[in-house]
Amino acid sequence: MKKSSKSKSNYKFIVFVAALTLPISAVFDTSTIFLNTTTWYIGAIVVVCIVFIGALFDMLGMAAAAARETPFHAMASKRVFGARRAIAIVRNAEKVSSVCSDVIGDIAGVLSGAGALAVSVQLLATIHVGGWRDEAVKIAITAVITSLTVGGKAIGKTVAIHSPTPIILFAARLWETVSFVDRGAQRRKK
Repeated sequence: MKKSSKSKSNYKFIVFVAALTLPISAVFDTSTIFLNTTTWYIGAIVVVCIVFIGALFDMLGMAAAAARETPFHAMASKRVFGARRAIAIVRNAEKVSSVCSDVIGDIAGVLSGAGALAVSVQLLATIHVGGWRDEAVKIAITAVITSLTVGGKAIGKTVAIHSPTPIILFAARLWETVSFVDRGAQRRKK
């Protein structure tokens, strides 16, 4: 009976993640529409930010999977800010890792490639290159962004595996701070 309840919960989470992917993808995809209308150097900054967001969330997902609860229990006993939230993150590592790495990290990876193409089109419109050089510029820019994406994710995962505790504590403190600010705004409305 317990196993059936657990698998039903897993199916609900899978449906939730699939449904969550749609609006997040739409929000990120809006940035590629923006990239088609802006100058290439602003677009390049946006693409690098998308790459950074993807690598950051991939690192957070890996840290959640690699972290252990024990240090956070010790911190919670000393009333360290964010320690209880960190325990919740570690206890839900499968879900946190799925949302951070699979949803946000993967969407950012796909959109950084689309953004790289938009940036290359804007750059080519600026420098007026034709023929085979046109295609070479597109390929070079896309290759650089792809290598930044893969390299950034690799660095983030390496850091996350070797030191998950400070990463999870930082994320938990950030989450607690945002929750605290949100609670304060809700109290003022009442």
